[in-house]
Amino acid sequence: MNIVDFENIYVSYDIKPILKNINLKVKEGEHLAILGANGSGKSTLMKLFSNDIYPNTKYEFKKEIFGKQRWGIFELKKKLGIITNDLHNYFEKQGTFLTAYEVVLSGYYSSIGVFKHQDFKKEWHKKALETMEFLDILDIKDKLVFTMSTGQLRKCIIARALVHEPKAFVLDEPTSGLDIKAQISFISLLKKLSKKATIILITHHIEEVFEEIKNIALISEQTIYKIGDKKTIMTNKNLSKTFGIELYVSRRDGRYFYSEIFS
Repeated sequence: MNIVDFENIYVSYDIKPILKNINLKVKEGEHLAILGANGSGKSTLMKLFSNDIYPNTKYEFKKEIFGKQRWGIFELKKKLGIITNDLHNYFEKQGTFLTAYEVVLSGYYSSIGVFKHQDFKKEWHKKALETMEFLDILDIKDKLVFTMSTGQLRKCIIARALVHEPKAFVLDEPTSGLDIKAQISFISLLKKLSKKATIILITHHIEEVFEEIKNIALISEQTIYKIGDKKTIMTNKNLSKTFGIELYVSRRDGRYFYSEIFS
């Protein structure tokens, strides 16, 4: 099954084109990183995945998630875990007195917190605890959001999506705001998560592309201009064009790093 199947997609805000001629397929079990500079259209592409926006174009197009053109948003969230910095910031500001356990439980109703009128089944509580144990955050079960580190809250938000056992995760710059130690820990978590679900990573940090990700899509000039095997795509020329600066790309232990080329 294709997790994502997009053909000839155009998106404009008012009359300003944001994305054009987007063609993208992601099969179940594949892992993909989408790399692009700030302002390249990554956030808009994220909204296409989440069904927050639809193409607005006179051209024929195809936009399917899990083989369907239309989804109820709550049903989609059970199959596709969407992890964004906006969601993280919302919990950080609006959910300060929630415990880690309450953050995870809130995933069943896609709410910010848990409320008296919500009915949580016994197996839901069991699944929430199992998920926290899988992500190694059971020890912070009773910790309040306002006392958590950025990495701890990010893991809670992933656990919140994971209770549904989604077939895929879409993550937007997941190590943003983490220190070096937390970044290393979080990439290890993503590697672990990739054994359970397809990972679609949207970022401008090439060092976030971990070994299990085999396919790369590059966004430049409002379109996906290169897509394919990581070893073929992650070249000096391609990444220099993507980010608008001369870069030298090196590879070590299956991971990629860059440095600027000085004339």
